[in-house]
Amino acid sequence: MHEEHRGQSGANSGEHRVLIVGGGITGLSAAHYVRKEADKLGLNCRIVLTEGSDKLGGKIHTMYRDRFVIEKGPDSFLARKQPIIDLTKELGLEGELTGTNPNAKKTYILRRGRLHRLPQGLVLGIPTEVKPFIKTGLISPAGKARAALDLMLPRRSSNEDESLGDFLERRLGREVLDRIAEPLLAGIYAGDTHALSLRATFPQFHEIEKKHRSLILGMIAGKSTPAPAPGKQLPNAGKGTVFYTYKRGLQTLVAALTDELRQAGVELRTAAMVESLHKTEDDGGYEVRVSVRGAAPVTETYDSVILTTPGYATAELLSGLPAAAHLRDMAYISVANIILGFKAKEIKFQMDGTGFVIPRTEGTTITACTWTSIKWLHTAPEDSVVLRCYVGRSGEEGWRTLSDEELVMRVRADLQNILGITAVPEFTEVTRLLRSMPQYPVGHLEAIAELERQLDTYLPGVYATGAAFRGVGLPDCVGQAKETARRLVAHAVSRAAAPSA
Repeated sequence: MHEEHRGQSGANSGEHRVLIVGGGITGLSAAHYVRKEADKLGLNCRIVLTEGSDKLGGKIHTMYRDRFVIEKGPDSFLARKQPIIDLTKELGLEGELTGTNPNAKKTYILRRGRLHRLPQGLVLGIPTEVKPFIKTGLISPAGKARAALDLMLPRRSSNEDESLGDFLERRLGREVLDRIAEPLLAGIYAGDTHALSLRATFPQFHEIEKKHRSLILGMIAGKSTPAPAPGKQLPNAGKGTVFYTYKRGLQTLVAALTDELRQAGVELRTAAMVESLHKTEDDGGYEVRVSVRGAAPVTETYDSVILTTPGYATAELLSGLPAAAHLRDMAYISVANIILGFKAKEIKFQMDGTGFVIPRTEGTTITACTWTSIKWLHTAPEDSVVLRCYVGRSGEEGWRTLSDEELVMRVRADLQNILGITAVPEFTEVTRLLRSMPQYPVGHLEAIAELERQLDTYLPGVYATGAAFRGVGLPDCVGQAKETARRLVAHAVSRAAAPSA
């Protein structure tokens, strides 16, 4: 069964064969929505999903240790983003949702070795309340005066993309950018704000300036936005929370998707790497060469293909398209998560919030620390404290040469200096996420639009999506997967209905 062979195309077998490359949250969601759309539109569809590693779920990896629920990858998602809420409801998981601890509202920023509480009223790092911002020790009087100029500065006349850093510095000044906005916002991408596209990372800032002129006034107006329309209400679990996860971790979503897909007859293959993709000689489909670990490569034929792999891997499969060079050249940042578990009685520091972030200027190994067991009450027993420390951002990847033991030692040194923690952790867990954070450059969305145009023109029926395209968060990946599935099935149905030549 492992010999080289050529599969049947949908045109000959009476079914539309779909290959989804990549078994992360984008690929699994794409399989879910292709099946759903195909059922709705009456398309006879066979779906195969391949994943190069040994596990499905991509960066999502929940570890269960005694009474601990530990996330080795992402730990939550934004509650306000509807695509993942909709998927949660479709899978019957609404009862599994849980929000953050309602009594842990504070967040801190390190400044000259001391933790300062983030001023109340900040929205995405933008001040929207006067008194807390005036009182903060994070910004000098001159820096506060410069930020206030946003209330009078004109809007930018050009509609072209610019960097996130340039935008924030132009509106609020360098101090607010470096000491508050950059450590808060860049943490999502682990990148240099002056190299990240505004339109691709925080398009709402661009729209606010267009509509309100002042970023501060626009953010204040946004805080008074009416509640979601009926049918789009957030689940009851954790009302008022900014983030959601599941009571047994994000693996809950992966397990539910996997079970549903298997029951629906979707073929899920792990340890299966797609090596190449080419049009068939009659242009009726695509030949895909798949390398399965421990077996000879096989060539199979599919009518449609969705690529959800990292940008650099997708670029290799689409190397014949000039616009794929954008994905090939896009930078990726490596990061690591270091989990430390302690006995609560050994921690003297009063943790009354969700954690802290660290500007580049502080010179620490860690870039942020989440007080996980305080922020998420389901993650640890009451007599324990779990901290999750982050390492790595653009220009700071020297940690990759360190052993796990050396990395933990440096993280512990930072925790001692900042929080006074000298206790030996009961356990540590180091997760290295190499080349995991795509860096959207200025002009990214235009480059992606051109790639999609070339796919439609030269490889109709082939689609590419995922974190390298229009958002790195879990809801963004789910939303992109849903839209891609809709486009694929609509194209397949219209092609099937077209009269043959």
